[in-house]
Amino acid sequence: MEIFANLSTGFAAAVTLPNLGFALVGCLLGTLIGVLPGIGPITTIAMLLPMTFGMPPLSALIMLAGIYYGAQYGGSTTAILVNMPGEVSSVVTTLDGYQMALQGRAGAALAIAALGSFFAGCVATVLVAAFSPLLASWAQEFTSAEYLSLMVFGLISAVVLAHGSVLKAVGMIMVGVLLSMIGTDITGSNIRYTFGIPELTDGLGFVSIALGLFAFSEIMINLERPAEERRVIAKVTRLWPTLSDFRSAWPAVLRGTGLGSLLGILPGGGALLGSFASYSLERKIARDPSRFGKGAIEGVAGPESANNAGAQTSFIPLLTLGFPGNPVMALMMGAMIIQGMAPGTAIIERQPELFWGMVASMWVGNLMLLVINLPLIGVWVRLVMVPYRMLFPCIVLLCCIGAYTTGTSVTEVVFTAIFAAMGYLFVKFGCEAAPLLLGYVLGPLMEENLRRTLMISRGDFMVLIERPISLGLLILSALLLAMIVLPQFRRTREAAFQE
Repeated sequence: MEIFANLSTGFAAAVTLPNLGFALVGCLLGTLIGVLPGIGPITTIAMLLPMTFGMPPLSALIMLAGIYYGAQYGGSTTAILVNMPGEVSSVVTTLDGYQMALQGRAGAALAIAALGSFFAGCVATVLVAAFSPLLASWAQEFTSAEYLSLMVFGLISAVVLAHGSVLKAVGMIMVGVLLSMIGTDITGSNIRYTFGIPELTDGLGFVSIALGLFAFSEIMINLERPAEERRVIAKVTRLWPTLSDFRSAWPAVLRGTGLGSLLGILPGGGALLGSFASYSLERKIARDPSRFGKGAIEGVAGPESANNAGAQTSFIPLLTLGFPGNPVMALMMGAMIIQGMAPGTAIIERQPELFWGMVASMWVGNLMLLVINLPLIGVWVRLVMVPYRMLFPCIVLLCCIGAYTTGTSVTEVVFTAIFAAMGYLFVKFGCEAAPLLLGYVLGPLMEENLRRTLMISRGDFMVLIERPISLGLLILSALLLAMIVLPQFRRTREAAFQE
């Protein structure tokens, strides 16, 4: 019965007029950036981080969370109607969703995507409410040794799941960790790696790095791409699916929800991995796999359910362990730190209104997304036809304002420009920026826990394998490393990403 009392506390905090307004803003923005290609939730959240300075903590988190899972809804609309995924996790939806639209079944595809996402989001929120307190109570057994092993496991997972070269992913993580060491030493208060630049005494700004690597570099890459002719499905008729569609779709929705929820919890998981895994699963278990790619409704229902479930369960490691499992969660962690909060078990105990308010807001947000998405399909399709050259000046202006307001200093804008150039070069050389951001966020935490562990054990590294939980995490890390080294795994991994 305690969970019902906690949820009552959460709804009382979330269902207030200001928080409902921020949830609506987040859901609308999320849908918008899901529809518009070349922006994405990472870029948008990075742009809006400075705006959260003066907001109440719960309101800020509700809005940013709405942007993240709202983008999963919006990405499916253009994937189905325009054959152009607005969000990466909606790439597989184009395979069957657009074919359904060409066959005059766009309404059924859109409705199944929305209903499946709503169902998956609600189930995933139940899992967040049910398992987060259990995981938090288990995490109370963690010492600095367990936290250090957990972060090592998370970084290795990021290497395994990163696209492209494993060596480049390792290099990006190391760059992120090195960048996090610039500034004042946490333990000894010594200035390090500033090269005599006073502005670096407090370290590099998280907002500057995020804006530069994701927002500005994405703008430059998008401006290089030629304008594409987009064939739009002119008219959407009959939004409600047939009984046959429901019979085919709901098993896929259930499987996608379960698979996405599980993969969302894992480090490096989230919406993207869930959608691809769900599509692959549906093809393998189908009686007639040849239907896929030709308008199979399971190819829309499964991935769309999986990406929304994964987007919401990815909050569990962040809120319970203080561990960001993917780049969006790293940005959410940055927002919490900006608000003066330490993500982890302390949130549930010391700030129950904030934690349970976040959980309750997910139900509210999913209901809002279901209500606002289907009626606004025509609006979203018109927006996607706006040329990018007309959008990017507004994005650049917002990014510059955000970078300046972070420290009310031109220096932050300069740092943002430097990281924008770095981000652009990373893309050109085939290096992902996401592992760098995870390395930057986890670097100080790893250093702090390593020092604390060695102080307690008097310099004995054996404490990391003497504690069962720490040993288990290190064994998992070693298995992942072995998988990276094995040539067979590397070939199948590259083939999977290429597919």
